[in-house]
Amino acid sequence: MNTPNNKRKRESQEKIEKVFVQLIQTKEINEISVTDICNITKLNRSTFYANYLDIYDLADKIKIRLEQEVLNLYEDERLNEYNSNDFSKIFHLIKNNPLFFKTFFKLGYDSNGLFNQEHQYDTNLSKKLYEDKFIDYHIEFFKAGFNAIVKKWLYNGCQESVEDMCSILMSEYSGKLEK
Repeated sequence: MNTPNNKRKRESQEKIEKVFVQLIQTKEINEISVTDICNITKLNRSTFYANYLDIYDLADKIKIRLEQEVLNLYEDERLNEYNSNDFSKIFHLIKNNPLFFKTFFKLGYDSNGLFNQEHQYDTNLSKKLYEDKFIDYHIEFFKAGFNAIVKKWLYNGCQESVEDMCSILMSEYSGKLEK
């Protein structure tokens, strides 16, 4: 039975995504073919096309899944409209899935940041710290800075602990938070 999320379909998708993520580390997206993926996974082309339109659709679906995983980490905060500033959740997710996040950055999906502006950036704290001035600029600065330290951490093999990464991030705001 071909149900949308049956085990066999999910296993095929996981194989395809895993191989794509491995290949994208050493190739550009336009250098990866469906044939490459099928040869490595030992899956038929029809299995690939039953799940994805093409390589670019595969990349987009990986991006959407990663973004959803990040959103899920902070679902309670979004629903209850508060911000714990607990960055350890996302650092743990990144540390446990480094190749997927390297792929996210390599494909240029980070232009909006890993955090969705509407419910991940603490605008109430920003308004307090920056007297409600130029909030959009502070949001862009935060997103760019966060992405920069995540990229550096990933490409250094996530050597620092999650706690160290949270400390690094929070230290950037320490002077402001003490006011």
